[in-house]
Amino acid sequence: MDKKKKISEWPRHRLQALWALLTNSYLTGFVQGKIYKGNLKNLCVPGMNCYSCPGALGACPVGAMQAVIGSWNFKFAFYVAGFLMLAGALMGRFVCGWLCPFGLIQDLIHKIPFPKKIKTFRWDKLLRKLKYVILVVFVILLPLFLVDILGQGAPYFCKLICPVGTLEGGLPLVLLNKSLRSAIGWLYAWKMVLLAVTIFLSIIIYRPFCKYICPLGAIYSVFNPISVFKYRVDKEKCIDCGACTRACKMQVDPLLNVNHPECIRCGQCKKICPTGAISNSKCIK
Repeated sequence: MDKKKKISEWPRHRLQALWALLTNSYLTGFVQGKIYKGNLKNLCVPGMNCYSCPGALGACPVGAMQAVIGSWNFKFAFYVAGFLMLAGALMGRFVCGWLCPFGLIQDLIHKIPFPKKIKTFRWDKLLRKLKYVILVVFVILLPLFLVDILGQGAPYFCKLICPVGTLEGGLPLVLLNKSLRSAIGWLYAWKMVLLAVTIFLSIIIYRPFCKYICPLGAIYSVFNPISVFKYRVDKEKCIDCGACTRACKMQVDPLLNVNHPECIRCGQCKKICPTGAISNSKCIK
């Protein structure tokens, strides 16, 4: 039944693109090769959107957390932590599915034809725990304890791992600034390799960065079962056809746990259900 009912993802992609444009609308930055440093940069955006992107108007919460977690700037640290908890409590991983620019990029890359798309593999479930390890080690522990003489920690995740920063910040700034091109070294080359690997994997695996690497997704996943925006399954309407499970690209079985930590709220399961058994939680209707 679900084979006949092909569900388009383009309505969601249009909202993703609109949000990406709104949060990266500092067009002067792309012309001058400079990042925006106005007051809006003190505010976090909910998704992964690099602070160093020439068009970015807000700050990435992961980058902001690393910047303040090892300092004495408790006021801003509490703001970032509060922002993450509020966004998580309200939306959970809806942010990943609808408001994250890098999520949109992965969605579009995955549409590129390839002889063999990999839905799952032997170590998939184990690798999904890696993003929690990265969150604890690179976003929290290293910036907290490895600090300089002034007590400032470095943004180790952004510096050593994050392909989002390379794509949105590193590439444009290097291309637009001759002085930066002459200063790049092994670290930039390493980040370019990670970006290339991420792009290739995104062609054959749906959202590999979200599944295995993203520390922001790890934070929001904790709130999925309790967030205001969540799904519910009407067992009386469900006919156990399995269409929702087959439609989920994050390999979630809605019948077992419709608010699974890996669910990005893309809505494909809800749209493809022939009986309308899956719906939004009543608390937000």
